[in-house]
Amino acid sequence: GYDAVPMLPAGYNNNLQIVQGAGIVTILHEMNHSARVIPTDSSPHPAPTIGLWRGDSRGHWDGDTLVVDVTNFNDRNPFRGSSDKLHVVERFTRVAADTILYRFTVEDPATWDQPWTAELAWTKTTGPIYEFGCHEGNYGLAYTLSEARAAEAEAAKKAGK
Repeated sequence: GYDAVPMLPAGYNNNLQIVQGAGIVTILHEMNHSARVIPTDSSPHPAPTIGLWRGDSRGHWDGDTLVVDVTNFNDRNPFRGSSDKLHVVERFTRVAADTILYRFTVEDPATWDQPWTAELAWTKTTGPIYEFGCHEGNYGLAYTLSEARAAEAEAAKKAGK
């Protein structure tokens, strides 16, 4: 989903909020309340030996386009079978008042013969981003907890407590 790199839509919770500050851009993903922090202050990537679940993002502006270089992936969260050699370059360009063109290029010589590029148009929406929580309206949770308490009571009774 959008909480991974590259950022592709999932079945639901696809809303994003992009916030820019001095030397930083943050993308809040509705799914899993994930916040992706992208330094734009020319700071370097960490050493290649440091592998991160979503890679390390470093951005810079090329005119009106935010260009984000993402490296330092680990091998535990592969994108379409990629390895820890994955390298992604993302480009975020506002092409209309209500549209951002998200274009990304993926390369991983251990997975694909050559780099490839895809793009999506993101349309601005109004309204809040909701907290991602699976327990609202989850009536099964009360049953699960009551059964666990009953099992604990039975175990305590058998232990003579």
